[in-house]
Amino acid sequence: MDTLATTTVDKTVSRQSVSRRFRRWCFGLDTLPSSSAESIVSRILLRARTESSDMNVVPDTSVVIDGRVSTAIADGQFEGATISVPEAVVAELEAQANDGIETGWDGLEELKRLADLADDGTIELEYVGERPNAIERGHASEGEIDALIRDLAEELGGTFLTSDVVQAEVAEAKGLEVERVSPEVRKVETLAVENYFDEATMSVHLKTGMVPMAKRGDLGEMHYEPIADEPLEEGTMDEYAREIVDAAKESPDGFLELSEPGMKIVQFRDYRIAIGRPPFADGIEITAVRPIAQTDIEDYENAAELKERLLERQRGVLISGAPGAGKSTFAQAVARFISTNDYAVKTMEKPRDLQVGPEITQYTELAGEMAKTADALLMVRPDYTIYDEVRKTDDFEVFADMRLAGVGMIGVVHATRPIDALQRLVGRVELGMIPQVVDTVVYIEAGEVNTVYDVRTEVKVPAGLTEEDLARPVIQVTNFQTGEPEYEIYTFNRQVVTVPLVDEEGGPGHESGVDRIAKQEIEREIRSIARGYVDVELKTQDRAVVYVEQDDISTVIGKGGGRITDVENRLGIDIDVRTHDENPHHGGGGAAGGTTANGRGGQAAGQLVTPEITSRHIVVPVDGNHGETVEVQAGGDYLFTATVSRGGEIQVSRGSAIADELEQAIDRTEPVTVVPSS
Repeated sequence: MDTLATTTVDKTVSRQSVSRRFRRWCFGLDTLPSSSAESIVSRILLRARTESSDMNVVPDTSVVIDGRVSTAIADGQFEGATISVPEAVVAELEAQANDGIETGWDGLEELKRLADLADDGTIELEYVGERPNAIERGHASEGEIDALIRDLAEELGGTFLTSDVVQAEVAEAKGLEVERVSPEVRKVETLAVENYFDEATMSVHLKTGMVPMAKRGDLGEMHYEPIADEPLEEGTMDEYAREIVDAAKESPDGFLELSEPGMKIVQFRDYRIAIGRPPFADGIEITAVRPIAQTDIEDYENAAELKERLLERQRGVLISGAPGAGKSTFAQAVARFISTNDYAVKTMEKPRDLQVGPEITQYTELAGEMAKTADALLMVRPDYTIYDEVRKTDDFEVFADMRLAGVGMIGVVHATRPIDALQRLVGRVELGMIPQVVDTVVYIEAGEVNTVYDVRTEVKVPAGLTEEDLARPVIQVTNFQTGEPEYEIYTFNRQVVTVPLVDEEGGPGHESGVDRIAKQEIEREIRSIARGYVDVELKTQDRAVVYVEQDDISTVIGKGGGRITDVENRLGIDIDVRTHDENPHHGGGGAAGGTTANGRGGQAAGQLVTPEITSRHIVVPVDGNHGETVEVQAGGDYLFTATVSRGGEIQVSRGSAIADELEQAIDRTEPVTVVPSS
């Protein structure tokens, strides 16, 4: 290159923006690939063009997403300036939008606003630089794209505009002219979805193409009903969804609890809002839920006893009930009560939607795991922790670990019966540890405390058994109000069983739970020996009669009665072995007579059927009872309830648990019967 050309270049371009390698190329001391030469020349021309402008602004990704560029222009700050948007910013926004990330769409909306301002002549808009390559995009989280944007701002000599603190600090350290704007925090008055609520509304359910629905009424008496006549259009739903997400980002009253492609969960004031989008959902759906009642613990039955129990020492409590029964409302009342009685209270929630005072810190998952939250909370040392909600095995394990560490734990659990909450611990926590993990179960129904159970361990002979050598550790579940035991949980013949001591109406049952368990265990033992049909009749709590086929008598009794004696010793019950002909209830036809293991006799055994096994189903043919609900039994044991088709059959898909049990019964040649459901 001659001297004149070199002088021209030196006059056009600031020496600070010309790389050392470019200078060497200019003086013929080095060579450059044609692509690099073209890139450098394009930057020279860009620099020359921007130097003629009064102001040049280079925004980064953060400020474009925030929408602060157009806001500053509207305020007159950058009017008439040249806005140079790096291609790296466009690439980053495009990638986010393709991944379904809301910020990508927000940034693209801002670029459209800048284009409109350029069309109006308010600013000059240009896209500069090169798109980042695959390697640079892959290292975006490590700052590669941010570095590209800063380098471009340095080459252009413009004002670097950002709302990212780290980006601003790095740019200032490198000598760039930086203008940092804080993310806009705006006061959100009312969301559009709030207009669907009234005083009696607990939740609003909106979906594209459907009329708005709501759950309204008093606790325990909610009704799901339409609240408008016209179905919602997709544009309206999209507008609602964007307003909710923007409010969560920009208002101090809200935050994003979960943000995944297709799913957002927002906590805004006292509303928990779930937003589903395709492809996760089949259409845009918004579900907004809020508490409709705030109670004190004094508003509940047995409040004095519950307060004394909670304050006596740190306890393990499960608050159970059906969805919408008022579990969280009661948990909030308990949290407020114990926090005002010299206890440090924290919560573990996902999402964080309990309505508690500012003195109670609400925690969520740490790095996506409640176990890590628990580790952190053990350093905080709370007296009580509210866990909302305990659902998966991991949740129960975390609950148990924290309780065994000495922290008082109050967990919220979905259950349709009081005992179900405790049974969910079985198999997840070692049986002997259950009373140490949970000593109180509170069942909520229709917003009221329905049942309170006290849970403790005793070494005793289970109710219904009499032999002293059958004593074992028994978890006794006692009704807190009456002081009467209602359930016992213990290990019986290598199985954990929950035995009700009263019937569903609260009184002693005609057949105790232990009687039913005893029958099932006797049948299981004898069936492992006999080849034919087995029937059991429990005479007393320690004596039973077993009816078997004539050919099985010697096999069941064994040489010198040794085999049946072993069974008696294992079960602790005297067993008399007889043939079916000696059964006074035997009516012929195998399972068509006799007393079954579930206590039904005579005609209750129903119709004897022969199932057919196909490649995909087990087909149970039924003569009559078309369209009726029936029970299917095998060897007198209840298997499942089903509805007979109009074609007179019941189909069970193979591979299911029910089908496996039915196939095993067929393999054992047990009679399969169909009994009309009572």
